[in-house]
Amino acid sequence: MALHKLLVDDFYDASYSLLAVHCRLEDYRLAYLLNKYLNLNLKRQPQDLDYKYFAATYPIYEWYDENLFTTWHMVSNVCKKEEDSLQSSGSLFSTSEKVLKTYHFLPELKNVDFLIKITNEDRYLDEKDILEKIQAIPQVITTYTIDVDQLKSKDNLIF
Repeated sequence: MALHKLLVDDFYDASYSLLAVHCRLEDYRLAYLLNKYLNLNLKRQPQDLDYKYFAATYPIYEWYDENLFTTWHMVSNVCKKEEDSLQSSGSLFSTSEKVLKTYHFLPELKNVDFLIKITNEDRYLDEKDILEKIQAIPQVITTYTIDVDQLKSKDNLIF
C-alpha cells in the first residue's frame, strides 16, 4: 500500500503583502487611524487569534474590499499576559507573584507592534503608496514591508 503525504507547502500560496508597523497605540486606535488615512473599513473579528500552545490571544481586524477584491487584516504582534509565578524562598510556604509575560505572534519580529496582511490575487498593489499613507499617521513610528519567505513562523499567517 502506497503512503501519501500532504505538505502544508503544497497548499500554501504567499500571494499577499505583509507590512510591519511600529507604534505604541492600542489596536483599536490604530485600526481607526488606518480606516481614516487609507479609506478602509477594518472591523474587529468576534474571535481573536488564539494559540493554545502559548495561551496567548491576538486581536485581529479584517476588511474585504469588494471593488478591488482585496482582503486586509491587521493583527497585533504582541500579547501581554499576567501570570502567577511561584517562588520558593527556602521556607515552608511558597509565595506567588504576578509576572507580566509577553508573547509574540511572529517571534522573530519581536520589535514589531502590528502586522498588516494584504491579500490581493488579481491586481498589483502599490505598496509604496500604502506605506507612505501609513507613515503619514502621526502616531506611527515606522512601517516597512516584510519578506514572507524569510520568516520561520509564516504558518501563523494562515487565517
